[in-house]
Amino acid sequence: MTTYDAVIVGSGPNGLAAAVVLARSGYEVVVLEAKSTIGGGTRTEELTLPGFHHDVCSAFHPLGVVSQVFTSFPLAEHGLEWIRPEVQVAHPLADGSAGSLWHSIDTTVTHLDRDGARWRRLVGTIVDRWDVIAPEITRPLLSIPRRPSALLAMRNGVLPAAIVARRFRTPQARALFGGIAAHSMLPLTSAMTAASGIVLGALAHVGGWPLARGGSAAITSALGSYLMSLGGTILVDQPVRTPDDLPQSRVVLFDTTPATLSEVYGSRVPSSMKRWISRYRHGAGSYKVDFALDGPIPWTAPHARLAGTVHLGGTFEEVAAAESEVAAGVNPDRPFVLVGQQSLFDSSRAPAGKHTAWAYTHVPNGFRGSLVTQIESQIERFAPGFRDLVLARNIMSPHDLEAHNSNYRGGDIAAGATTMRQMIARPRFSSNPYRTAIPGVYLCSASTPPGPGVHGMCGFHAAQAAIKGHLG
Repeated sequence: MTTYDAVIVGSGPNGLAAAVVLARSGYEVVVLEAKSTIGGGTRTEELTLPGFHHDVCSAFHPLGVVSQVFTSFPLAEHGLEWIRPEVQVAHPLADGSAGSLWHSIDTTVTHLDRDGARWRRLVGTIVDRWDVIAPEITRPLLSIPRRPSALLAMRNGVLPAAIVARRFRTPQARALFGGIAAHSMLPLTSAMTAASGIVLGALAHVGGWPLARGGSAAITSALGSYLMSLGGTILVDQPVRTPDDLPQSRVVLFDTTPATLSEVYGSRVPSSMKRWISRYRHGAGSYKVDFALDGPIPWTAPHARLAGTVHLGGTFEEVAAAESEVAAGVNPDRPFVLVGQQSLFDSSRAPAGKHTAWAYTHVPNGFRGSLVTQIESQIERFAPGFRDLVLARNIMSPHDLEAHNSNYRGGDIAAGATTMRQMIARPRFSSNPYRTAIPGVYLCSASTPPGPGVHGMCGFHAAQAAIKGHLG
């Protein structure tokens, strides 16, 4: 049996990023993937009809295009091409208007009218100093800041989004900010939900909210290709259920949830480690519907027809009420719905003249009912005639999402709730949360800092921890 320096369990963006970092440092690495294809949350498949290519989970990548680790890899040479829509996000309202977030901060300021200057004050410093701020907010929050002054630009991020939204005077700006903040999958009255709105809002003006040409699978395809060019190995159809399924190695990095790692090692997990794993909580689930369409979505708001991502939920107050209901275990009649329009910008996603739509909403963890009617009603509310365009649909409940990717427990696509406690202690209170109590075993998934998103930074930091702790 081959002996490796490092075994990576799971081939999502974090697992592949960790493998590349180790391979570039001269270590012999193998990635084990349980499924027949690599990708984790970045797969693209024909889910509805032949020729319609849908992103199974992640679709737009504001963190990926500016990732400190991805940008250090020659991924373009391995087939990755980013496409940036003209409008990054549109948030329609019932009167036909919309809050719109453009790549240009100046254009955004113009379209936000009376709230334009307030938007610039909220995100402008982060846009201008992103290269300085990014290293501070994409590593464990318990680490000693290298540039404390950079974190001052993020001081509003600790607040609930509901408080920050009060700064805006127009319903369009408030709704736009609320929809972006709702990516936290928490009630907008929760601490640190403003951080999602501020960071993701600022990133629209840094690298945008781009999609990958050909589908999100192109990201992990490029990572896998680069890894193999460095001498790394990828093995598919290799589930890891016990330590006996692992090749001999000096270290093992798990691109999984803490619970999955615990299930693999069973009685070998120290009691202290079992305690913090038992305290780690998963958040709201997702319910997703992919559509094959006979034409583009007929939005009433013109800017929505130019947007890669469209947020549906009405006013800030409506979005906030929907997210609070989800947190209380109730499915809202008018849920907050996130819609992706990849085929407007990437002709490879659908046959000529046809289109795709990618839509999901937040639900209580483990929800098993149906929300197709509610999701379609929200789209129809802002795009009358949408239902007439539907050729086929594919439904993914929280159970289906977990079956597709075991990290999504109960449909939690963030691999753990993003509460203030679990962003500081992710998955435990430590300046080195990647190292576990099992010798030579590390976590490198979105259950570690800096958390969810297609950026590879969890894998980068875990690989550095493994080099320092065992391989160096």
